[in-house]
Amino acid sequence: MKISSIALFCGSAKGTNPIYAQLARDFGHICARHQITLYYGGGSTGLMGEASKAAMKSGGTVIGVAPDFFKEGAVLADYITEMIFVKTMSERKQLLEHRADAFVALPGGYGTMDELFEIITDAQLGMHDKPVALFNPNGFYDMLIDQLQRFCDEGFLRLFHHELLTTATTLEDLFAGLDSYRNSNDHSWLNKIRY
Repeated sequence: MKISSIALFCGSAKGTNPIYAQLARDFGHICARHQITLYYGGGSTGLMGEASKAAMKSGGTVIGVAPDFFKEGAVLADYITEMIFVKTMSERKQLLEHRADAFVALPGGYGTMDELFEIITDAQLGMHDKPVALFNPNGFYDMLIDQLQRFCDEGFLRLFHHELLTTATTLEDLFAGLDSYRNSNDHSWLNKIRY
């Protein structure tokens, strides 16, 4: 499928390894070069700031979605194409889900996991069939990937739901995976009582 917009989930911190900031910048540059609108949380710090600044520097379109209460601090980007304000974090995630063609999680913490798991759960429930990708540079998400496999092995996650999430260790493979993504969901699963 042709991806024209991506919602990015990533840290508001840069992390201790400088490779993550560089990869966030590379991600932003690639989005701009391919005319992919970058949606994200609207922050100016951490990996969010690195990706959004790089996309803007390369002539891209960057749209931030932030809750009103962030207006009180100095964390919001004042250099992006557009900032959309919503009332709650839940509304932010709903708007990103509605607007973006695909979703990518770079390294991050609680917020990144919250966004990733909500969007993949909505895919599981058949609320969307858009690509969801986990970018795993430097083995950052290896233990999470192992845990997801254990969910499957222990009978808490169906195989076709496990396959909803695509993973990649390079940006080249990440974007290739988004382009070739095929939704694996069996939409009749909710009507089934037994596995």
